[in-house]
Amino acid sequence: MIRKLCLFLIGLCFLNNGFTAIEARQFASPQQEKNYHTLTQELRCPQCQNNNIADSNATIAVDMRDKVFELLQQGYNKQQVVDYMVARYGNFVTYDPPLTPATAILWLAPLSLILFGILLVWRRNKSSKNTTTMEDKKINNQLSNEEQQRLQRLLNTSPREKQQ
Repeated sequence: MIRKLCLFLIGLCFLNNGFTAIEARQFASPQQEKNYHTLTQELRCPQCQNNNIADSNATIAVDMRDKVFELLQQGYNKQQVVDYMVARYGNFVTYDPPLTPATAILWLAPLSLILFGILLVWRRNKSSKNTTTMEDKKINNQLSNEEQQRLQRLLNTSPREKQQ
């Protein structure tokens, strides 16, 4: 009984593949079909974000595939179709967006923040070293000869000698 149930469930898993939609499109020429397949591979699905519209089953991807087919039937070339999609959905639909001020900021802002942080740490370390040496010089200048000798003796003695 359990074996039959398992076989039935496995069969249901494979049955799902039979219901997938197959798009049958009639192209005017082999070049137009090639352009269609190239464009659907190059355009990104706005909903899935990491799939092209050929691989995505999202509603918007289906609409975009239909629009690509329609535009190619109207005589648009590949670049005109890409320009149409960019105008409608933004630069995100292409996998290689152009360099604009917004994208330049996205690339340069983290780099500039890292460089600023490194510069800040470097200057802080440099100023703290200068401050300690200046303080040492001030202390040495303020101590009399007798106090400096006493300080040297204390620094040179071992901890055991100090306890006695």
